[in-house]
Amino acid sequence: MDKALDHALVWFRRDLRADDHAALYAACRAARQVHGVFIFDTAILDALPRRDRRVAFIRASLVDLDSQLQALGRSHGVERVHLIVRHGDARAQIPQLASQLGVQAVYASHDDEPDALARDAQVRGRLAERGVALHTMKDHVVFERSEVLTGSGTSYSVFTPYKNAWLRQLTEFYVKAWPVAHHASALAPWPAALGQPGVPTLAEIGFEPPPADEPHLPAGSAGGAELLADFLGRIDRYDRARDFPAIKGPSYLSTHLRFGTLSVRRLAREAWHRMQGGSRGAEVWLSELIWRDFYHQILHHHPRVVGHAFRPEYDAIQWEHGKHAEALFAAWCEGRTGYPLVDAAMLQLARTGYMHNRLRMVTASFLTKDLGIDWRRGEAWFALHLNDFDLAANNGGWQWAASTGCDAQPYFRIFNPVSQSEKFDPEGKFIRRYLPQLAGLSARAIHAPWLAKPLELAEAGLRLGVDYPEPVVNHDEARQRTLARFAVARGAKG
Repeated sequence: MDKALDHALVWFRRDLRADDHAALYAACRAARQVHGVFIFDTAILDALPRRDRRVAFIRASLVDLDSQLQALGRSHGVERVHLIVRHGDARAQIPQLASQLGVQAVYASHDDEPDALARDAQVRGRLAERGVALHTMKDHVVFERSEVLTGSGTSYSVFTPYKNAWLRQLTEFYVKAWPVAHHASALAPWPAALGQPGVPTLAEIGFEPPPADEPHLPAGSAGGAELLADFLGRIDRYDRARDFPAIKGPSYLSTHLRFGTLSVRRLAREAWHRMQGGSRGAEVWLSELIWRDFYHQILHHHPRVVGHAFRPEYDAIQWEHGKHAEALFAAWCEGRTGYPLVDAAMLQLARTGYMHNRLRMVTASFLTKDLGIDWRRGEAWFALHLNDFDLAANNGGWQWAASTGCDAQPYFRIFNPVSQSEKFDPEGKFIRRYLPQLAGLSARAIHAPWLAKPLELAEAGLRLGVDYPEPVVNHDEARQRTLARFAVARGAKG
């Protein structure tokens, strides 16, 4: 087949795999020689702490991606295919590398985050000055941007009708894999002018490895496939198990989705086919993937949600501030609010970079509606600590919990952290895992230690205010303050 281009460059970003990769497929179809590059972008990395689990995950996933590209090349008789890895500002690195390699086009996946769009616009301009095109395409979601619209051609702001339209529109075409391997003969051998290939170490890009005693998240497509195989053995129970943090209910695939080490099409295809076979668990999990698409299209159509309430009237909410609010925020961040389920969840986040989805809702509700603190502060804390941080999903989740977003939890429905604990961690197994000082309490008392009788506290060896804090707020009183706070904002609208 005659090809339009001599050389092309694939810019890997949040799509760290070689299989079922839209941009890699398009480049291999269009060009005789295709190189792949990943940039450790200093514009992003410089804002991170020097020990960041996500950077370690990316680095390990790049080693796996490099191996995938080598194997693809060898399968077509092309030796020494390697991933090019650079460290610097992507806005300068991509145009520079395009010139160095003499490519006519750069291929990449869409990224609809505002900062990414601004970066891509600058890169596109600098490439155009060199006569090089930048082609970007959908890869990170099943349906993006304006692919699922209302009958009047507008974007959805309520999830259920969006989900119904999403499912009506879904066909095998949208979840089929891009057959990269069929065209991998276009992969180019390593250019000698670039020196020796290799993925830099964490130290070489200025980062430290995570502590050796931390839980290990399998990285790369190989790690993602391992987790997926395990989850598919449990997926039929997902609907019943997903809300209980002490048991193995979730897929644990969110970080792999975030960095694209697994294709979302593959995951949606698995869930959809199993749903058609009658699996309620697969149906509920597919709904979670649809929520993800939903929040991405919200970000595309309403970029103001970055920093502002989706519902503008709620930008008028008067959140708590001052020294007392700072002390409350610190207690929430550090897992010492006196509410065991909230504290255990925050300690899980701090120690592992992961938080169970039910607990994300509970902790977000607690921050905004029990402590009265601005949702944007919690959003930023999660953004800093979550392995699977994704701007669209994180923003959507926080605005849902704070009742400021689209199709959000009504402001008057406020999670009671004690009843949530009793319902979803009834025996206190999750709490005991992260708060061993409470281990001696009974399953009844562990959810609200301040209500335990002095004798039970003594028998458990627990001194409230010493071994574990008293509650920083009274939930019932906080609930009334929240109702008043929202009433004022709603009244101001009128």
